[in-house]
Amino acid sequence: MVMVETVRARGYDDVRQVGHYFRQGVLVAMDLTEVAEDEARQLVDFAAGLICARGGDMERLSPRIFLLVPAGPTRPDATVRRPEKTAAEPAGSS
Repeated sequence: MVMVETVRARGYDDVRQVGHYFRQGVLVAMDLTEVAEDEARQLVDFAAGLICARGGDMERLSPRIFLLVPAGPTRPDATVRRPEKTAAEPAGSS
């Protein structure tokens, strides 16, 4: 079973919760809808640093909601996005 913890940030102090769950190998949905834009940017920067340092991935689910996926066996295949199939290009186009 894959566990996802939602952190509804109210300010930059909530990075502790994000880091705590991520280091435990729990997927974190980071909801920044209630945070001022400058603090939201700092939270995203923190999350990007966490991903770089510990491995994993971050996906934008909506303009202000991000999914942080730790590296390792907890990573669900469902979070991997595959390009949508489109109609074949006309013959002769490059």
